[in-house]
Amino acid sequence: MKKIAVFTSGGDAPGMNACIRAVVRTCMYHDVECVGILKGYDGLINGSFVPLDGKSVSNIIQKGGTFLKSARSMAFRTPEGRKKAYENVIKEGIDGIVAIGGNGTFTGATLFHEEYNFPIIGVPGTIDNDLYGTDFTIGYDTAVNTALEAIDKIRDTADAHDRIFFVEVMGRDTGYIAVRSAIGGGAEMAIMPEKKVHVKEVIEKLEYGHEHTRSSHLIIVAEGEMEGKAVEIAKKVKKALPELDSKVTTLGHIQRGGSPTASDRVLASRLGIGAVEGLLEGKTNVMVGVINRNVVYTALEDTITKKKPINKDLINMIEILSGRKPN
Repeated sequence: MKKIAVFTSGGDAPGMNACIRAVVRTCMYHDVECVGILKGYDGLINGSFVPLDGKSVSNIIQKGGTFLKSARSMAFRTPEGRKKAYENVIKEGIDGIVAIGGNGTFTGATLFHEEYNFPIIGVPGTIDNDLYGTDFTIGYDTAVNTALEAIDKIRDTADAHDRIFFVEVMGRDTGYIAVRSAIGGGAEMAIMPEKKVHVKEVIEKLEYGHEHTRSSHLIIVAEGEMEGKAVEIAKKVKKALPELDSKVTTLGHIQRGGSPTASDRVLASRLGIGAVEGLLEGKTNVMVGVINRNVVYTALEDTITKKKPINKDLINMIEILSGRKPN
């Protein structure tokens, strides 16, 4: 293998630049040429290749986003689009690809490998931390810390005015960000897909807390919760408890941006190295991850189809630390 390409796809995550840097530097270490693909799968189809060397990735480890840009490609979902991408890869003389992204990225990589048997390794880059085959994904730690910084500031206002704050964090299909930011932020409750909570339970907890433990409250809501987004839940609570002053804050895309934490920089660097060395060892159609501090490789199909449940101990911690005894 003489030439390896790298791209980022799907939602951006802090630490992607650190991972690209690691891929490039590892290629240099092993005397392998490295090229970047701009805008993910669209770049494969359009032939948007740029040579990468040590200077290209200098001074980017601390930057959020991705300097290779990212995009969700509709064209790559078609056989015609993937055929054109393969023709461009062959024309460019690329021997293997490192694909940094999440579920959608790996779905595309699996199809590409199945159709053309092309060597490809995925790297988990998503703030949601929902990919099977790794303890943590690139960007997750930064997203939690970004949410936590906002939650700490919101709590100051909540305490000053004796208010209830519903804080909505990202997590369309999972509550990984919600559970850790709730514990770290001292929230009374986390409403998320993994723990079904009805509005009635929220109301009961607020009534108890207002009477026995505190006058202000923080409730973290994952955006994909079945009871609705934070705004809808807050309206239902307000209707039941009109005497309580409640506000809603949606953190949104600030959780995607910002300089990656030390943990994310180290993780991204380790996974970038693991991806290149995996390709050089002949591995393909797998995702590189870290489980119990060890680098592992998991079939891309498993990362897409298998669920990674949240540790129930974390969910129970929120209940215990809320200060309310179970009924």
